[in-house]
Parts: sequence; structure tokens; C-alpha cells
Amino acid sequence: MNWEQLLSLKRYGDKTKRLRKEQDETRLGFEVDYDRIIFSSAFRSLQDKTQVIPLSKTSFVHTRLTHSLEVSVVGRSLGRVVGKKVLEKHPHLATIHGYRFNDFGAIVAAAALAHDIGNPPFGHSGEKAIGEYFKTGSGIRYKSLLTPKQYQDLIDFEGNANGFKILTESREGVEGGLRLSYATLGAFMKYPKESLPKKPTSHIAHKKYGFFQNEKAFFKDVAEEMGLLPHTIGGEVTYSRHPLTFLVEAADDICYTIIDFEDGINLGLIDEEYALEYLIKLVKDTINISKYNQLTTTADRLSYLRSLAINTLIQEAASIFIDNEEGILSGTFEAALIDKSKYDAQVSDIIKISIDKIYQSQEVTEKEIAGYEILATLLDRYCVAADNFNAGTASNYDKLILRAEGTYFDYESDDLYTRLIGICKYVASLTDGNALLKFQKIRGLQV
Repeated sequence: MNWEQLLSLKRYGDKTKRLRKEQDETRLGFEVDYDRIIFSSAFRSLQDKTQVIPLSKTSFVHTRLTHSLEVSVVGRSLGRVVGKKVLEKHPHLATIHGYRFNDFGAIVAAAALAHDIGNPPFGHSGEKAIGEYFKTGSGIRYKSLLTPKQYQDLIDFEGNANGFKILTESREGVEGGLRLSYATLGAFMKYPKESLPKKPTSHIAHKKYGFFQNEKAFFKDVAEEMGLLPHTIGGEVTYSRHPLTFLVEAADDICYTIIDFEDGINLGLIDEEYALEYLIKLVKDTINISKYNQLTTTADRLSYLRSLAINTLIQEAASIFIDNEEGILSGTFEAALIDKSKYDAQVSDIIKISIDKIYQSQEVTEKEIAGYEILATLLDRYCVAADNFNAGTASNYDKLILRAEGTYFDYESDDLYTRLIGICKYVASLTDGNALLKFQKIRGLQV
């Protein structure tokens, strides 16, 4: 892969090439991507979606929106640090093509801002709840009516693939979705493969999948425009990651490792003194003990250690990227940047505590149980109503459901997969609170 292609400013529907040296420096194309994402309704909905604890009423806890903003800030810093080094190594990118190190930061910031835009309500358990409706719930009836890949898309419903759909899907009057630059879309695509074959190798890019069957053609267009390397595995074509995807992933890893841990401390789920010891181990090379000892409140101590930890991991991730640039460009670098870090043990310890004390806490577990019931109920009501409509057997109740919700998905489509994936996208677009409200209304618990 080469940087000239990877930094493509092309957008859906472009007939002519967009050149970096002809860009308006006051409104650079990659920065337009950021603006389009942040003003989108899909991004705004993240303000009421789970990051740590579903339906939390405390201001301490991060939502998907605050998390995404923080990941974007970290991603911008990572991109700028790496961009500066890349331009020093490949000066023609600046002298001939006009690229600047801030371009790398803008691409990573935009992709990082959107990295959770396709996630359903109730956190990662929301993905599992949608998948299990089709795998072991009432939705299993569709298995024989779909292709293996279509069915796999449903039973392994993936927020990353749904995010790609949200960012790129055409609808009446809006061609190409948000029409982001291909460079930003490339950086967004953590898993450049279909749902099958599932985890064909141990490569980090094969951990999940990145697009639904309806977006396959556009995904392929983006991948080929940027020169992502194709690989044939099990008779199916996958692609190497866009190099800047590693930075988006690192920004996310840094933020959820440090900031979810901080949320756990603030909520009293993790003992402060015990937790601060783990953070100090991570920043032992940069901490000013005298300054730290002068801080008298938990909030100030956490703020200081958080800042040091994030900066430490930014510099570490950027260094690993530059040291492995050749392998990343050739598609042979197979791990997340943070997994190659000298701080891997400290990060792993923090994540282990977060899993035990936060993600598997009683409060989270109880709300995730409720989330399963809520999402399964919504899916079933919408799928049954759409099925009956297409069979010409819709009851008055079905018609009421479709009158209330049918404008949000294509229940009239002759294609079953299109109907089902559209319903999944709509349910995934709901906020935690909105999903709960719709569930209560369907059950007659609220009018």
C-alpha cells in the first residue's frame, strides 16, 4: 500500500480526482468529514447510549458520545504525531502532493469520532441480544430463507458493519450517506472483511467483520480506490487494514482502558487507593511524585494520572506504528498497537479489574438482562409485522406497528434480507432510553 492512495480525498459519486494541493486550507476535506459526522443524528443519539452502565443517571459515567469525543481527541494527537514522522520519511507527500501532518490527525479524528456510531443500545450486550434473537430466538425461522452470509450478518450482528452502513447508505434524496472521504472511511474500517469466513486467522483485522452484504459493492470500491491489499482466505477475499485504522483502534483502546477505569473509581465500584496504584505503575516513568502528593482530592489525583497515562500510551502507540510502518503498509503487521506495547502488562491488569468490578458488576448485569428482553421484543414485533404485511396477512395490530415505526425501515421491500437488516439497523439506532420507552408502549405499560 502507498500513502498517496491511502490519503484519498475521493467521495461517493466523484467524477474527477480531488487533489490535496488544490484543497482550501480553511476547510480541508478531511475536516469536513468531522463536521458531517458530528452534525448527524446518528452521532447525536450516542448521548443516550451505554459506555459503562446502561441507563445510568449519574453525571460521572461516560456515554458513547463523550467516549467518542475523547477517542477523537486522542486519535487526533496520535495522527499528528505519526503524520509528522511519515512526512519526514516520505517528503514527496508534502513537496509534490501537498499533504500536511495535520491531515493525518484530521482523518484519524473523524474516523475515531464515528467509531461507535453503529453500536446498538445497552452496549456490547445489545449486539449479542440482536444476534441471539436470530440465532436462538424467534428469528431462527429465517435461517433457511437466507444465504449463509446474510444469516451470519444477523446472528453476529456487528456495530462496526452497522456503522459503515450508517455512514454510506444511500436513501431517497441522499446519495452515498454522509459522503465522507474514502480515507476517513478506510480508517474507520477496523475489520475489512465479510461475516464469513468467521475469524479465519489470528490477525486483528479478522476478529470481527466490517460490512453487511448490502454494502459489499461500496466497500469493495473504497478498498480498491485506496489500494488496500486483497487476500484470498477460504475462497473469500478480505483486505488489509488501512494503516490509520491502527491509530483509531489505539485511541479507542487507550480511552476505554483509562477512562472506564476512572468511571469505576468515581462510582465506588473500584477502591480508590487500590486503583491508583495500578495507574501509578503505568506512569511510573513520567510521574512527578512531589506534585502528585500535593493533590488532596480523588478527582485531582485521577485527573493528573489520567493525563499522564493517556500521553504515555499515545507516545508509545505512535512509536510502535512508526517502527512497524513497513509491515503495516505490507499488511503483515497482525496485532493491535497497544498489544505490542511495553505497558501491555499494566494495561491488561487495569482491563482485568474493569471487567471484574465494572462490566460484570451487579448493576450492569441486571440492566443488560433487561436490555435482552427489550431488544428481542422490539425485533419480534417489527419483524412479524413486516412479514405479515408482505404475506398479505397483516392484522390491525401489525398495521398499527408499521404506521408508528414503518417510516424508519423498508418493510415493503420484496427482499427479506433487506427488510431484516433494515429493522436491525433501526433497533440499533435507538438510544437506551428510547428503546425502553418503545418497549413499555408496545407492552401497554405506558401510553
